[in-house]
Amino acid sequence: MAQRRRTKIWSWRGQLLLVGAIALLLSHLLQPNLAYSQTKTLTLSPQFSPNPTIVQGTGGGGTAIQSMIGRSESPIGPCTGYANPTPNHTLTLRAFFSSLRMTVDSAEDTALVIQGPGGTWCNDDTNGKNPEISGQWLPGKYDIWVTTYAKDKTAPYTLKLLD
Repeated sequence: MAQRRRTKIWSWRGQLLLVGAIALLLSHLLQPNLAYSQTKTLTLSPQFSPNPTIVQGTGGGGTAIQSMIGRSESPIGPCTGYANPTPNHTLTLRAFFSSLRMTVDSAEDTALVIQGPGGTWCNDDTNGKNPEISGQWLPGKYDIWVTTYAKDKTAPYTLKLLD
């Protein structure tokens, strides 16, 4: 009788463990696809080639960009949307750029946030629903995020850099 009772208890515990393991596996497999692009690193000098330099990525994330960068506005626009804490791109400029333009092209409504030696710059909807930041740029490292308006939404995009 004791043997039979131990088997029932083990069977019940084993089944519970199995159900828990399956639930954990399914929750991992069925999570929304939040595999945002890994940080892509770019290094440019004035008169770079190809011009424009074009990279693709997936923007968006689960963290409000305002909480990551500590501001809601920049001199050229609102700092809005959601992104991952890891930037979509890191840009290193080897020298001063008297003119550099960065544009995002996406079917989704995106915003652009750049932090670097010259400060924090944010833009939204310069070209329809697509952001753009242009002007003079100091040499150094810049972190670039492409954000989305909905939390945990992804947005494939093309980023163009033009000298």
